[in-house]
Amino acid sequence: MTAETTAEQAQQELLDEFEMFDNWMDRYQYIIDMGKQLPAFPEEWKVEELKIQGCQSNVWMHHRRDGETLHFDAVSDAAIVSGLIAVLMRIYNDRRPADIRATSPHFMRDLGLDKHLSPTRSNGLNAMLERIYRVAEQEAAA
Repeated sequence: MTAETTAEQAQQELLDEFEMFDNWMDRYQYIIDMGKQLPAFPEEWKVEELKIQGCQSNVWMHHRRDGETLHFDAVSDAAIVSGLIAVLMRIYNDRRPADIRATSPHFMRDLGLDKHLSPTRSNGLNAMLERIYRVAEQEAAA
């Protein structure tokens, strides 16, 4: 991903990649493989205040301001959720708060995630998105 890639472009690239797969088993595997490439998450960040509520599995998300952009790190103890984190990071990581807030997560519908994830996984994905948007809102106001 280049610095010039917008969140919208990142969503479109993701959609284009998923078109290569004929079935959902291959798509799930691709999501899991994406999760395996997440950067290391320090153990000291695995604290209650960084934990995402609403996820069936354990998910922690850390953020920091990096100049004009927000940088997120996140980890899960579940393979598919780690992949969903990787999807979110591709779209929302290292963006300006206003860009994050202006980017609708249409990839969920466009990829069919809303139909192919279990209700608990969907709730977790929505909880992670809510955290990203909330952080962007707070940082935009700061």
